Amino acid sequence: MDNSSSSSSVDPNSGFSSKTKTFHSLRPPLLLPPMSSPLSAASYALSLQHNTEDTAFIDSSTGLHISFSDFRQRVVSLASSIQNTLRLSKNDVAFVLSPNSTHIPILYFSLLSLGVVISPANPLSTESELLRQIKLTKPVIAFATSKNFQKLPKLKHPTVLIDSPEFELMMRNTELKFETVEVNQSDLAAIMYSSGTTGEVKGVKLTQRNFIASIANYHAQRPERDSPAVMLYTVPLFHVFGFHYFLKSVALTETVVVMERFDLKKMLKTVEDFRVTQLVVAPPVVVAMAKGSVTHGYDLSSLEAVGSGGASLGKDVMQAFADKFPKIILFQGYGLTETAGAAFRAGTTEEMLRQGSVGRLLANTEAKIVDPDTGIGLHPGEQGELWIKGPTIMQGYIGDPKNTSETLMPGGWLRTGDLCYIDHHGYLFVVDRLKELIKYKGYQVAPAELEQLLQSHPEIVDAAVIPYPDEEAGQLPMAFVVRRPQSTLDKEQVIDFISKQVAPYKKIRRVAFVSSIPKSPSGKILRKELKRIHLPGSKL
Repeated sequence: MDNSSSSSSVDPNSGFSSKTKTFHSLRPPLLLPPMSSPLSAASYALSLQHNTEDTAFIDSSTGLHISFSDFRQRVVSLASSIQNTLRLSKNDVAFVLSPNSTHIPILYFSLLSLGVVISPANPLSTESELLRQIKLTKPVIAFATSKNFQKLPKLKHPTVLIDSPEFELMMRNTELKFETVEVNQSDLAAIMYSSGTTGEVKGVKLTQRNFIASIANYHAQRPERDSPAVMLYTVPLFHVFGFHYFLKSVALTETVVVMERFDLKKMLKTVEDFRVTQLVVAPPVVVAMAKGSVTHGYDLSSLEAVGSGGASLGKDVMQAFADKFPKIILFQGYGLTETAGAAFRAGTTEEMLRQGSVGRLLANTEAKIVDPDTGIGLHPGEQGELWIKGPTIMQGYIGDPKNTSETLMPGGWLRTGDLCYIDHHGYLFVVDRLKELIKYKGYQVAPAELEQLLQSHPEIVDAAVIPYPDEEAGQLPMAFVVRRPQSTLDKEQVIDFISKQVAPYKKIRRVAFVSSIPKSPSGKILRKELKRIHLPGSKL
């Protein structure tokens, strides 16, 4: 992997090579373990730890603490139980259906160390959704909870209940011998489901190496601290956002407070009770903290930073947050399921303070901004489709050669489908999804831009914009708006508020008031749901 920012054709400020039209990482190159060395992501993360007596996980509801030495012991015990009792082998697929709990990281590390492929799903999924995922990944066993196991079909092995006394015994067993499994870095580690905001769900194949590279990037930029960071991840561990974050926290010996399910007031109380230093949230949480009065009465003085990912935040929301919490740094990252987590991130305080940006390229990674029509690489400041290349890029979509060939380009490039630009200092700015651009009379309108403007209105709690079919214009920008309680804001006022701030072709042409905006677990707006419910055929 060439990180050759020293090359004369590479701009040291942006990392851009005018010769190859490629952006190189501005970070020092990472020395990753040789590919020939057998190594699992679990073993790699554990090898980087420096103090195993620190607390690894805290259950927010019970206050139960698990130290890193306990965590290691439980991982080995569970792995030996899975190996000897369940007879799972390397490359078997295990389906995991559970909300967040302190048992999940132990289960994930055990499976990774055995070379068993983890396939985690949203516990809120319907039976038909789960069946589609199971058809894709062909698991031999499922790990679920007593609340949701009934939704699963019969598999080769009986379902294991994560919240049962039997599972607790499996984690505490010390009698069974653990036989070390030779796990290669090229072996599959997980098949994760892409959020599918625009179509059928896809199973993303991620290797042990993908996660090793992800962990290495965080470890290389770990901040110096007198005491361990206390992290609260409100994002689900079945999503790549939560999955790769907990892996890096184990490697960095950070304490992670685990919440079973997200609740804003409980989150704030948890920050207060456990002196949380960093929150990792989806964008709607940032909007609620910045705009609402919900944070009043909570002691958030321990909080140093809030990281947001899954969808971009508008500059107005970021400024509102900064005004309200001047001592808390708000930063963003950018990644996809297909990049095993973050591909751009803010790794230093300077990078975190670059408002509106989602950070800079990870080490050992390259990017291009490509003109979607001509396929030509563009320069800093120019908008086009973001392409990424590096050691965290997926192997492809399971059982889906068509989508794989449309997404993975020759030379190892991943087409993200996102309209972006990289500025002259190497910072990435996300404009919108290419497929979600509204085509109004030949002009392209980015829904995200209008959504961010709408969210800046003091009487608007949340908003989404979709294309509304129109015979003359092709498509009209239509806004779905969630008003504050008791607000008298009307449709004309919404239209007027936007029209004063944008070019005429970007104006909102239709408005509907709704009680909530449907979103994925990572905070992405599910525009297909809005279209299905509200577009012609239904009354607005």
